[in-house]
Amino acid sequence: MNSHEFDLSYIKGEVKLLAGTDEAGRGPLAGPVVAAACILKPGVIIEGLDDSKKLTEKKREALFDVIKENCLTYCIASASPVEIDEINILNASLLAMRRAVLGLTHTPDLLLVDGNKCGGFPVPAEAVVKGDAKSQSIAAASVLAKVTRDRMCEALDRVYPQYGFAKHKGYPTKDHKLAVYRFGPCPEHRLSFLSFIERDREKLEAMLKGE
Repeated sequence: MNSHEFDLSYIKGEVKLLAGTDEAGRGPLAGPVVAAACILKPGVIIEGLDDSKKLTEKKREALFDVIKENCLTYCIASASPVEIDEINILNASLLAMRRAVLGLTHTPDLLLVDGNKCGGFPVPAEAVVKGDAKSQSIAAASVLAKVTRDRMCEALDRVYPQYGFAKHKGYPTKDHKLAVYRFGPCPEHRLSFLSFIERDREKLEAMLKGE
């Protein structure tokens, strides 16, 4: 069963409009967690669409506009680093997805949510584990969220060039950790994700001396 057929299997009875939602940015040390929700136009098959993590940056960028053009409605939303620190990354991810769903101009009859949690949504929802590899609607939302977040990180790089956001997109690479240790966190860092500063202080010091 391909991802289009997977979605079609849900469109029956009272379910006429199916939406998918997914997030990007649960693992990074900085920046918001970004979510997208979308309802694809009936009958649409988007060639080459897959889980955003399996696609190259060039392919995601190419699909971004194709997906938007083939949506009945879509919305991209986020939860800030402050919200992530306050309510934890799981709850912030769900919050961002709920915001994206609330921003749709059409109300879906059923929402497919990537992952194993689907509580608190304003419409009937079903969790789909590894949904971005199974559902075309979730995969579309995954690409919208990932491309948007990557572009946000490129913008952050222009404001805080010392951290290298354009290169690592906020993820905990060696260079990013060293930059945080050297310069301290910026306002876009998730403070609850920075325990490594104290935990790995000796190792970070040694890496700095070895540069």
